[in-house]
Amino acid sequence: MENKRFIALGFISTLVAGLLLLNSSLFAQPIKSPSSIESRHKALTKFVNVLDIVEKYNVDPITAEEIINKALTGMLSNLDAHSNFLNEDHFKSLKVQTDGEFGGLGITVGMKDGALTIISPIEGTPADKAGLKASDIILKIESQSTLNMSIDDAVKLMRGKPQTPINLTIYRKGEKKPLEVRIIRDIIKIESVYAKTIGDDLLYIRVVSFDKKVVADVAKHLKKHIPQRKGIILDLRNNPGGLLDQAVGLVDLFVSHGDIVSQKGRDKQEQKVYSATSGNTYEDVPIVVLVNAGSASASEIVSGALQDLQRAVVVGNKTFGKGSVQIIMPVSSSEAIKLTIARYYLPSGRTIQAVGVTPDIEVTQGKVTTEEDNFNIKESDLKNRLEGELAKIEGKDAKKDDKKVDDKKVINKERINNDLQLKSGIDILKALIITNR
Repeated sequence: MENKRFIALGFISTLVAGLLLLNSSLFAQPIKSPSSIESRHKALTKFVNVLDIVEKYNVDPITAEEIINKALTGMLSNLDAHSNFLNEDHFKSLKVQTDGEFGGLGITVGMKDGALTIISPIEGTPADKAGLKASDIILKIESQSTLNMSIDDAVKLMRGKPQTPINLTIYRKGEKKPLEVRIIRDIIKIESVYAKTIGDDLLYIRVVSFDKKVVADVAKHLKKHIPQRKGIILDLRNNPGGLLDQAVGLVDLFVSHGDIVSQKGRDKQEQKVYSATSGNTYEDVPIVVLVNAGSASASEIVSGALQDLQRAVVVGNKTFGKGSVQIIMPVSSSEAIKLTIARYYLPSGRTIQAVGVTPDIEVTQGKVTTEEDNFNIKESDLKNRLEGELAKIEGKDAKKDDKKVDDKKVINKERINNDLQLKSGIDILKALIITNR
């Protein structure tokens, strides 16, 4: 059982590869039922009797295999929102996703309160560019209603050949009526980690999803920038999760002792504790973590652990609430089940599942409200401003300033003022730096 790799993500999406490894050793021993052999026999007899009746009298012809597959689908989906039966098509679909590149929209979806809900759109993907948001509910995929539709069936409908269109009907809180959104599928390639600087003192690190290179990439940025930077903004907004070991490793970069997360299930072999290790740790740098409703699973482990260990201030909105462990168990060469086998618990002992992480400071998304004097232009900016106005009239581009800072490496004031959560995080981080002197 030690060779299994568990994944915090647990959601099958149109974009994010699950990276689940299959392990048939799980079937070495049958699960013992607390029921007596007699009651177990009665239950199985009842199932066989119903199977016979349906096979014989159902209005449409149906085989025993079809009935059993439907029964397995119903049984698994009724356990929890993340367990399900993977028939041959679904199993193939999962394997395609583990290859890491396919035609998709760029969203991670899950079931929340029985509705097919967008956990998060991934930055720069078709879904993000089309304006989809975390917590949007997908009512229809093309003309098909998503009510009572499984996640895997929804994923199968949304995925397709690159450059082909798809129409989604979206319910968004605050809108008067459902939104019709047209998206063009594309091959999705994600840059999971990138870093920018903010002013002279701060380092901004964005983790889009937890793939196998997250810890190494973040460590590289820290080594490069921290000698010159006094504080870190760790942005986990709209991050749907990923590999557990990367979440643990990311926390371990900032703490040298204490438990990071524990995993508890019925099987004793699934009860594990992941603890911090000393060495190569950035313990003295103040951190602010940004989260929102699209932060799920591994993102919640990182933000919740840093919060519990009093290592960071968490800013933003309450997270999604996905704290359970799923594993793929083959039942034949072409079929499998996805089963929830454990739940995650943060250092304080609190659970994430269906609860999420509540920020230390709650800030809604939006723009910073400012009042600017349009005529309050510095002399040094006047020429550039006038050139820009002339360009609008003459229909040509204003002369570009060759000395302009590369915005791929720096977060400018305009970006900050368009992101209230980021602005609040920066202000809090600056205060932490002052108090830590």
